[in-house]
Amino acid sequence: MTEQGFVRARRPEHKRQRREAILDAARELALRSGVRAVSLGGVAAAAGLAKSNVGRYFGTREEIYLELAAEAWRDWGDEVAERLRDATGAREVVDALAETLVARPFFCDLLGHMSTSLEHNVSVPAARAYKRVVLDVIAGLAALVVRAHPTLTESEAFELVGAAAGVAGMLYPVSNPSPVLVELYAQDPDIAAACPPFLPTMKRTIMALIAGLPTLR
Repeated sequence: MTEQGFVRARRPEHKRQRREAILDAARELALRSGVRAVSLGGVAAAAGLAKSNVGRYFGTREEIYLELAAEAWRDWGDEVAERLRDATGAREVVDALAETLVARPFFCDLLGHMSTSLEHNVSVPAARAYKRVVLDVIAGLAALVVRAHPTLTESEAFELVGAAAGVAGMLYPVSNPSPVLVELYAQDPDIAAACPPFLPTMKRTIMALIAGLPTLR
């Protein structure tokens, strides 16, 4: 739809469809070029809307990605919960958290930009809605972690799940370097060798947290 052909959505189902079109466009652009590279104007163009019309549904680019991040948290939480239902012991907890994160590059990309950009330039209601989803997902998974590995308290398990997501957001850009770094690594293998591999580092870090948290009581 071009700007000239724009017709304001008036019925609730049409408004929902337009919101979904904006979210889908933002997701596809980020999958193609990374969250950092996507502008509000680019999302508007991909959705077939004028930039000003996107503002009828989302206040800012960051609010679009905050909503997508909430959706990604729920999706991740559902899969981890499924894997933890029959899990026993620390190793299975580690595998459930780490492997599901590494399998979600878009989620990890969002996590990597959360505190530096995506939680800025948003409204308080948008930030609150996002944070409520995050806390609910972490709390639900923490209870399942404790059931699988009773050595941890629920507060420790809550800390563990949140830290796992935080580590994924930190490691993701390291494992997806810029073109300049790709060239550097090709020229200097010793520098490349010092870059931590994503999945093994995730598992090692989460296991270290499981082992270490009870010692800090």
